[in-house]
Amino acid sequence: MHKTEAQYAQVIQACKQVFEDKNKDYDTAWRILRLPSFTDQIMIKAKRIRTIQEKKQQVADNVTTELVGIVNYAILALIQIALAKDKRLSIPYDEIAGHYDTIAHKNMLLLTQKNHDYAEAWREMRVASMVDIILMKLLRIKKIEDNKGYTISSEGVTAGYQDIVNYAVFSLIQLSFVY
Repeated sequence: MHKTEAQYAQVIQACKQVFEDKNKDYDTAWRILRLPSFTDQIMIKAKRIRTIQEKKQQVADNVTTELVGIVNYAILALIQIALAKDKRLSIPYDEIAGHYDTIAHKNMLLLTQKNHDYAEAWREMRVASMVDIILMKLLRIKKIEDNKGYTISSEGVTAGYQDIVNYAVFSLIQLSFVY
């Protein structure tokens, strides 16, 4: 396994642990959310990171915690898309964990393909730039949501959420979240 793939796996493992712990507290209460609500939750976290970066101070959770939240909310949005026809609000953890793993794996394959083409250019990027890209992706997703999913030439919300996961993972790696 290459360094990036190993680091990706470590970040996802840590994010999934947070997801598992929160699932023990809240079960799958997030199933009530519509996709725009996931988008807004991620937007709140990304804007908070940007504020912390600009003001260079924070009151509560740190940037790393917010990035983990972005990873998890984006993965949950992708699960919600996959389970669009499943109306259950409470789903057993083992079933949801399987979806989490499947989506994380698909995302790693996407990351590997893109990373090959871009020669790991993200390693030279600033975390602030990656947060800006996450915010841009969110604005694009919001526009697509406002247009009822209609696009002319863009990849759509699924691709946007996938990119958000990857940029948040890259940011966590850059912040030495894993070694």
